[in-house]
Amino acid sequence: MAEYHLTGPLTDADVEKLNIGDMVYISGEAFTCRSRLQKYIFDEKNVLPFSTAGRNILIHNGPIVIKENGQWRLVSFMPTSSIRFEKWGAQSVDQWDLKMIVGKTTMGKETAQMMKEKKCVHVSPRSVSPNLWIDSIEVQDVYLYDELGRIEAAWFFKLHELGPFIVDIDTKGQNLFDRLDEQISENKDKALQELGIDPDFQFTKLY
Repeated sequence: MAEYHLTGPLTDADVEKLNIGDMVYISGEAFTCRSRLQKYIFDEKNVLPFSTAGRNILIHNGPIVIKENGQWRLVSFMPTSSIRFEKWGAQSVDQWDLKMIVGKTTMGKETAQMMKEKKCVHVSPRSVSPNLWIDSIEVQDVYLYDELGRIEAAWFFKLHELGPFIVDIDTKGQNLFDRLDEQISENKDKALQELGIDPDFQFTKLY
């Protein structure tokens, strides 16, 4: 396991060196996205009102942001579960030229395949309280605030050593969570065998 400190916009070389299990800290410009933004663009065929050319880090997040004295202030931040957005994952990577998606959990096979083709990775938070990250994030701007609302809008952030994150999908198509699932399944089968428990055992359901 290696540790990297990356600054966006990210290049192919930046992400190709990452392997599942590596630790990453992120600096540079990023933008947020949840389901409403992706539905607005991909399903409802609206045009994304900004370029992702120099901002190719996407965070699956609905931040809590308030306005004080004419300035946006970040109150709370935590990436949300990325698998919720698998429907649009491959399109996001392809059409927005993403090099990194930040979110909890992982993503599915279609997104992972597109990440392999387009050189993109997915990273997940590693045991960090969300409010410890606030000082690492500067709110720059917001798009589609009126159309999508405060939580679902696209927020522009500037990151300063945000992390740590763990790489769970790399550009080689490897998925850390799939590997962990295999290990857990093997350990479970071994434990059941050692304990003499039928592998078809079903947990008791209480109603």
